[in-house]
Amino acid sequence: MVFEKVAAMLAEKLECEVSEIKPDTKFEALGIDSLDVMELLMNVEEEFGTEIELGENKVNEVGDLVKLIESKLK
Repeated sequence: MVFEKVAAMLAEKLECEVSEIKPDTKFEALGIDSLDVMELLMNVEEEFGTEIELGENKVNEVGDLVKLIESKLK
């Protein structure tokens, strides 16, 4: 569920097909920089009603972000 929502948000932002986004897709490969990731995080926080701080958490791939979100929803 979380992955599907994140993938849909990314696909909308990047104007691409959701099927192009996989858990192991690197943000760099999508052409997303750190500023884009921060914007995505703000949208994710709003969508899931949770606060996410990157801190020491490395978010390089879509799956990393999904795991981080899922850990906050527990």
